[in-house]
Amino acid sequence: MNDTVFVREGVYHDSVALMRVSRALSELPGTAVAIVAMATELNLELARDLGFELPPAGPGDLLVALRGPDTAAAAHELDRHLAELSSAGPAREAEQPPLTTRSAARGGGADLALVSVPGEHAFAEAMDAIEAGLPVMVFSDGVPVGSERLLKERADERGVLVMGPDCGTAVVGGVGLGFANVLRPGPVGLVAASGTGAQQVSCLLDLAGVGVSHVLGVGGRDLSAAVGGLSTVRALRMLDEDPATELIVLVSKPPDPEVAGTVRQVVESLRTPVVEALLGSGTDLTAAAEAALRALGRPVPAWPCWDGSARRAVTVAGEDPGPLIGIYSGGTLCAEAALIAGAGEFTDYGDDVYTRGRAHPMIDPTLRLEALGKVPPGGVVLMDVVLGHAADPDPAARLAPAIAALPAAVVVALIGTEADPQDLLRQAAAFRDAGAVVFTSNAQAARHARDSL
Repeated sequence: MNDTVFVREGVYHDSVALMRVSRALSELPGTAVAIVAMATELNLELARDLGFELPPAGPGDLLVALRGPDTAAAAHELDRHLAELSSAGPAREAEQPPLTTRSAARGGGADLALVSVPGEHAFAEAMDAIEAGLPVMVFSDGVPVGSERLLKERADERGVLVMGPDCGTAVVGGVGLGFANVLRPGPVGLVAASGTGAQQVSCLLDLAGVGVSHVLGVGGRDLSAAVGGLSTVRALRMLDEDPATELIVLVSKPPDPEVAGTVRQVVESLRTPVVEALLGSGTDLTAAAEAALRALGRPVPAWPCWDGSARRAVTVAGEDPGPLIGIYSGGTLCAEAALIAGAGEFTDYGDDVYTRGRAHPMIDPTLRLEALGKVPPGGVVLMDVVLGHAADPDPAARLAPAIAALPAAVVVALIGTEADPQDLLRQAAAFRDAGAVVFTSNAQAARHARDSL
């Protein structure tokens, strides 16, 4: 194996784009390992852990580390990929661009700020936006909970909404932010302390022919005791004042009981009816979507599913059945499946512990492919595949062959709409043809997996 390591000073590209370049190079013949990343302390540490000897570099430099019997093709392709990224970037303005979030906001024309910087810097940028009078979506994770509380208290004083931190999904006025499905416009507004939970509910509504007005993510910790539901309350009141919203759905993992009680008092004061989708309260996301449809006087359809498999969990007489293994990319979907199944080994590969220095598994399936490769014979594998903008453009291309090779039954919860760029029906057919049972309802997928043992 040969190592090729170099640094390009002052060359910057978005981290997610660079992760995709790294993946593309690592799949080339002759290349076993490819790291193309900004030379942050985290990325330098990851490269050193892989045994690379690194030259001096700083966070404003581009680090390239290649390993393999012949990395010449990777080096050539690197230049092509970087050229494409540069040509796709925004044209440089002739005048000096704003140097801070607040000065950019004061320049006029903006009605929302999106913060996606390393967590240690997100607080300052989000506070700048709040002080400029803008609502803000904080995509960044790694923000201390005390800082989140301060942001939301100040936002409350300024009369604006903070979505996040770690808000991965929002739809504002029909515009998707972060991981967002293509949804038809309609009368349902969502307030969600869960990205994939909001995607599940909104996608089921879309499949039933019902659209959304807005999806306001508030961050997974908003309904904790430490934060107190500050953004949830503001988002509920905003949707209550929105003439396009006829019904609100509130989505969350299990909330703090006292905070949940406070939020319910607010809900009782609203003019707009609210359907709760709070995991751990005896309901599930599919049931909440169905309750929303009934509240609107709309029929509840049979949720699409595809069964292309004769494979089932294989057990030997007198022995325990094989395991139920949950291999998830969405935290709320994983929590919902574990609650329904009641037993099994469930892992959320979208958790911060797995995404540190890596692309989210909704973008890059590498970690889940590794997990699938370790599945023992027998039992059932239950996994989610989430479609939409910012997600893997063709998840079945890599996951379906791995599923076809498994010595176990596979159940897939496919979360998406027919208008998503990945093509819901094409993805479903690929997983069905690989032998999986495919559901558009995660709850139904979990029950099917549980009952298959």
